[in-house]
Amino acid sequence: MSFRSCSKYCLYILMIIMLASCGSSRNRVITRKKDTAVVEKPESEYKHDANAKPNDKVAYKIIKNAKKFEGTRYKYGGTDKRGMDCSGLVYISFLEEGISLPRTSRSMSLRGDRLFLKEVRVGDLLFFETNKNRKVINHVGLVVEVNADGIFFIHSSSSRGVIISSLSEPYWQNNFVMARRVI
Repeated sequence: MSFRSCSKYCLYILMIIMLASCGSSRNRVITRKKDTAVVEKPESEYKHDANAKPNDKVAYKIIKNAKKFEGTRYKYGGTDKRGMDCSGLVYISFLEEGISLPRTSRSMSLRGDRLFLKEVRVGDLLFFETNKNRKVINHVGLVVEVNADGIFFIHSSSSRGVIISSLSEPYWQNNFVMARRVI
């Protein structure tokens, strides 16, 4: 084998290795906006609905607990009205209904069943990677409404405190990783 053909062969192998390694090493969930949303009944329709699933009733109680904190400022590690972080909001909201979850969003993301967006309903959790330097789940939100306009979730934003946002907002859509059902 001549030097010229050997170098050509090595170049081909090097290019194949480089192309194969250019893909993201991070696994992404294939649950994108193209999935159709499930339309859920508003809370008022469940109050007198004897056929409502028990988990739906629990979900609305958890959402009610979370909404008590709307407007609360962001505080890393916070779990009360003086300050709340995203996982603290979810942790406390579930705990008030006797459901114990891990304290961090990363740990929460390992619980329950993984969902496609078209399967998401109120009470489910949405997980995000918001730090571009670290590819780990670091944010969680609680789904409060699912309708034809999209999926809405309550969470504690570091800039605006406890608010309700839409998954269709570009920032959240781009940083979305997965949805999970824990109840």
